[in-house]
Amino acid sequence: MTKVLVSDPIDQSGIEILSQVAQVDQRKGLSIADLKSIIGNYDALMIRSGTKVTAEVIEAAEKLRIIGRAGVGVDNVDIPAATKRGVLVVNSPEGNTIAAAEQALALLLSLSRHVPHAHASTMNGGWDRKKYVGNELYKKILGVVGLGKIGSHVARVAKAMGMEVFAYDPFISAERAQQMQVRIVELASLFSQADYVTLHLPRTPDTENLVNASLLATMKPTARIVNCARGGIVDEAALADAVKNNIIAGAALDVYANEPLDSQSPLLSVNERLILTPHLGASTEEAQENVAIDVAEQIRDVLLGLPARSAVNIPGLSAEIMERLKPHLQLAETLGLLVSQLSAGQLQGLEIRLQGEFAKHPSQPLVVATLKGLLTTALGDRINYVNASLEAKGRGINVVEIKDDASQDFAGGSIQLTARGEQGGGHSVTGAVFADGDLRITNIDEFPVNVSPSRHMLFTRHRDMPGIIGQLGSLLGEHNVNIASMQVGRRIVRGDAVMVLSIDDPIPSDLLVLVHSINGIQEAHPVTL
Repeated sequence: MTKVLVSDPIDQSGIEILSQVAQVDQRKGLSIADLKSIIGNYDALMIRSGTKVTAEVIEAAEKLRIIGRAGVGVDNVDIPAATKRGVLVVNSPEGNTIAAAEQALALLLSLSRHVPHAHASTMNGGWDRKKYVGNELYKKILGVVGLGKIGSHVARVAKAMGMEVFAYDPFISAERAQQMQVRIVELASLFSQADYVTLHLPRTPDTENLVNASLLATMKPTARIVNCARGGIVDEAALADAVKNNIIAGAALDVYANEPLDSQSPLLSVNERLILTPHLGASTEEAQENVAIDVAEQIRDVLLGLPARSAVNIPGLSAEIMERLKPHLQLAETLGLLVSQLSAGQLQGLEIRLQGEFAKHPSQPLVVATLKGLLTTALGDRINYVNASLEAKGRGINVVEIKDDASQDFAGGSIQLTARGEQGGGHSVTGAVFADGDLRITNIDEFPVNVSPSRHMLFTRHRDMPGIIGQLGSLLGEHNVNIASMQVGRRIVRGDAVMVLSIDDPIPSDLLVLVHSINGIQEAHPVTL
């Protein structure tokens, strides 16, 4: 029976969805050793931030197909190890978008009006109206670092509050920025001009300690900074010094380099101009339900053989793209499987030429599908969309991608694969998706054909000479192999040609020897698709 392990607290709505397709075991507070000892029994694992899914845990997960993180960050999952094993890792990048954005805005307003400290003073009997004079956000410059889902929502609300919004995001288009009515600037310019800065970036080697002493020193002494994104983006010691020494007017943090916040953290020595909250960005009832439902639905879909919406280790393969490109992906995978069986020996390289309409689609999903097909013969069920690129690289297969949108042999475009073997030889195959959605093999080694892929096929390279087709047909008939269809492709009369047969049953190895013995046949390749 299919089994799912839930090792962190998950909203009941997610548990109910998983229960539709699997036995769900909830075991919270597991150590790495405990998780490693039981993970081999499960097909899926659902977690939040508490569970650490290390490489040794993944190595012990013999049946595991998917890890679902109910939230955005996947810092607690060894993504490379999961990818190598072909384990899908999904998250919920949008489930807590509003919650995280509203937390940033709450901290922004709290900083501006000294809300937490004024509250604490009043609760202690104070009435310090003069001490807690604040600032208005209206007409101030907000610098948004990262215009993803969360940063974009913050920017929209800030605009509605009358703020001028500057943004830094190297991956946002000028057109998109114009639609949002934000001004794109360089990072240094943003920090030097902004009255408030809010961070919305992932933690990567490039963003670690991005906000350091040097950058903080360029800010206005009246400026304030908010981080509800990821700990480690801000140099916490440098920030503490900047607030203490009046280099900036204040800061608010919801995330930290190490969580829970260490009792010796320099942040705890700062005065009232610093606000610290315990990673509450996603802590709303609505967000907890949203991420649980989102990730549970993805786990359910994957266990049912359907695509996931938000796989973090299949770049470019969202559910939307997979649905839109479904016949194209099927063709790419079929051609990869075909060319691998035509090419004897170790493959050294693969050229993927996307022609016509194919060249206008995102290429990465098509490349991944091709590599999955290419390696299926050798790896079987071990190969999937998650690890195809990694497995190809590990086997030294050099992949060259070429786009040719001018080539228009077929209305829907085509894809051509050319495999190179150890000795320099190889084969090429071309295919297209016809208007009715049918997949067709249109070219074999530069010989034109028009064949629908079928489960069992036989491809030959032979001399175009009288009697050879009859001999092959008779031989297969004598061995009770039924031919469903047959087509010959040639360039010149009595030159070389290819023959493609769709057959009802696979060719036995002893029969293949007899096929090779027919005078004029140079190559014969049985193929199973």
